[in-house]
Amino acid sequence: MNEKCNKIEGLFTFSDEEEILNHIQECEECKKEYENQKKVSDLISEVKFYYYSKKRKRNFRIKVACAAIFMLVSTFSLGLAVMNNEDLTETLMYGSTLSAEELGFPVDSYGLLMVDE
Repeated sequence: MNEKCNKIEGLFTFSDEEEILNHIQECEECKKEYENQKKVSDLISEVKFYYYSKKRKRNFRIKVACAAIFMLVSTFSLGLAVMNNEDLTETLMYGSTLSAEELGFPVDSYGLLMVDE
């Protein structure tokens, strides 16, 4: 019985390219295995671009969706904040000041704050 040479696995793991190529020249079984692995590696490198481009598109779509949701939520919350402050904006205009009486503090006839003695 002929035993298969399984030295190629150890050479891939523990040695450099030079030793692998020397062994491949001597052993026919390892040469076939090396060629099969080379074909698989070529197929993987050919498909890699398609896989990563598809992944990038998906990530881009997720980022765009998150940005759109953020803009929608911030616009809605800003609109609510403006609607709730309409009373304040009508009474306070730029350049106007509120007196103590308008703020609801007790004042005397001169408009100064009343202090209890």
